Amino acid sequence: MVQSPLRMILQVAVAATLGGASFALAHHSFSMFDMTKKVTLDATVTEFQWTNPHVYIEVDVPDGTGPAKHWSVELGSPSILLKGGWKHNVLKKGDKAKLIVSPLKNGQSGGFLETITLSDGRVLGNGPGRGPQAPQAK
Repeated sequence: MVQSPLRMILQVAVAATLGGASFALAHHSFSMFDMTKKVTLDATVTEFQWTNPHVYIEVDVPDGTGPAKHWSVELGSPSILLKGGWKHNVLKKGDKAKLIVSPLKNGQSGGFLETITLSDGRVLGNGPGRGPQAPQAK
């Protein structure tokens, strides 16, 4: 059966709309974080996930009364972080770091990175315009 050009255009428009909607739903907002609060974590890195769409730093934070508390810290995308001085190998398991995060609103152990101070003293933000800029090359 031959379809009319108008019907074909409508089918393409519906398919494009539905495809775009599923893409939009796949990306989430940062509304789960309390961006008005900051928490400082003196932590040990357990995993560094350089992945799209967001990078994650998994850390253990000693609380002084028992086993360390595990935190999952979210960052921007690798492409944004590269512009802020990050590299895929800047962190590895066992590294010590000081993180400043906006915590999860629900009180669980997680947050959105504001800045990180690496063991060598470098301070990185969460991409350009989010914390310290990349160190200048000498």
